[in-house]
Amino acid sequence: MSKPTAPRALADSEAQAITRNMRISPRKLNLVAESIRNVPAGKAVADLTFSKKRIAKQVKKTLESAIANAENNHQLDVDKLVVKLAEVGRGLVMRRFHARGRGRSARVEKWFSHLKIVVAEREPDDKSFRDTKPGHRKGDKAARPEEIGETV
Repeated sequence: MSKPTAPRALADSEAQAITRNMRISPRKLNLVAESIRNVPAGKAVADLTFSKKRIAKQVKKTLESAIANAENNHQLDVDKLVVKLAEVGRGLVMRRFHARGRGRSARVEKWFSHLKIVVAEREPDDKSFRDTKPGHRKGDKAARPEEIGETV
């Protein structure tokens, strides 16, 4: 007698990929993950390809795995995929020591991280997709100094 199968945690229009124990601190990984949240999957892959961050290569592999899961396991349309969730979690911490003066030592912590990427199939509408960071769009009133009252 076996356990009953657990219900699927994601919706039918979603797929995920998880990478565990990436050798980078969660704060640094979150900077890269933040850049692909709520972005179409194709644009996110292109952004990660040309990113200068070291960890972007591993994040790209995880994203491509999520896209492949969506296509092969759930028969979703690749052209309509959006990065719905890019979640960063804390992994283990390796503790080492660094020799200091007068026979003392200091602790060095080497952080590991977990990354979970969920892609969802959505119709392209202007509100759900993000072209640039909020407040920095072309024609945005908050970005114009002359309307705030500042002199240029």
